[in-house]
Amino acid sequence: MKAWSIAHRTLVAAVLLFLPAPILIVVLSSFTKAGYIGFPPGELSLRWYAEFLGSADWLATMAISAGIAALAALLSTTVTFLGALAITRQRLPMTQGLETLVLLPLIFPHAALGVIMLGLVGIFGWTGEFLGLLLGHFILTIPYAWRPIVAAMRKHDLAVEEAAMSLGAPPFYTFRKVTLPLLRPGMVTALLFTFIISFDEVTVSLFLVGPDLSTLPVKIFSAIQDSGSPVIAAISAALVVFTMIIVFLLDRVIGLELFVSAEERRRPAA
Repeated sequence: MKAWSIAHRTLVAAVLLFLPAPILIVVLSSFTKAGYIGFPPGELSLRWYAEFLGSADWLATMAISAGIAALAALLSTTVTFLGALAITRQRLPMTQGLETLVLLPLIFPHAALGVIMLGLVGIFGWTGEFLGLLLGHFILTIPYAWRPIVAAMRKHDLAVEEAAMSLGAPPFYTFRKVTLPLLRPGMVTALLFTFIISFDEVTVSLFLVGPDLSTLPVKIFSAIQDSGSPVIAAISAALVVFTMIIVFLLDRVIGLELFVSAEERRRPAA
């Protein structure tokens, strides 16, 4: 049993070390002074970070990605909040079917979703335009907003609202001062995760970008095919650090439970 325990711990440690290894290699490669990506990096330099921060083209593309991600996160969280409010508060027909429909983007491969989105934006004449890209990211991020918001609503005790209204609070005041603050963790979780998903999306975006419009992940993908400059490793390292900071702050301030595990049980009103 002791030998099995040691072997088990060794295997777990090996897996935990192996998983972040590609990220670590990319981060270390970004500090190379050479004009190509290599590992180990050899002589260290911040040359490629300076090139990234000094490039108007890279920064403009990053601003486009951040703008699309922020708008997609805001739209998907708002729409999901209203839909989840209706489903959790009212006994609507086909509730299970509606939830399955909302989660469909998680089932289809992203390449298939890209083809579908391309046909959809083509109907509106938004191919290769900002609105078409925003629509695609909005649809893609809805499932990631749905889960934490619905979980927060199903954990919410309706007796708190009833107590507030029994003390004379109007319905809208109760919603604004009681309901929204209690649901805020789920909404903030949805906002941050949908932002990350949209900002890092590349497969669907490849079908929706145009000659004058691109996102940072798509531009990175194209740069890898063309040159493989170490500036790509520097940008990737910066994005990894940015994402880790957001997830860390989210875990410390709110916790990740609302995203990683959905609570399917309603609390009965007292």
